[in-house]
Amino acid sequence: MTAERAPIHPYTVLALAILLPGVGHVAVGQPQRGFGFAFFALLLALVSWHTTTPEHSFVGRSAMGLFVWALSIPDAYRIARLRYETWRQRRQERVSS
Repeated sequence: MTAERAPIHPYTVLALAILLPGVGHVAVGQPQRGFGFAFFALLLALVSWHTTTPEHSFVGRSAMGLFVWALSIPDAYRIARLRYETWRQRRQERVSS
């Protein structure tokens, strides 16, 4: 019987997703999804930057990109948590049988 390698811990993925958009998805093995989040976060940040005035704060000027980044954080964590719990349950079943 081959030992299945443990997936990356969900809290590590959460920390990576908070640091940079898309990196959490890359860590869980979905680089295309991570690239999509990073691309649209940057694209929408640029769009909102150019459609606002200099009187707005940095957060206000890049709000759309920050919104996409904020959406990517729980998405990456959810994927990591599901994979981790599935792995843990399988391991528990093997030990008990």
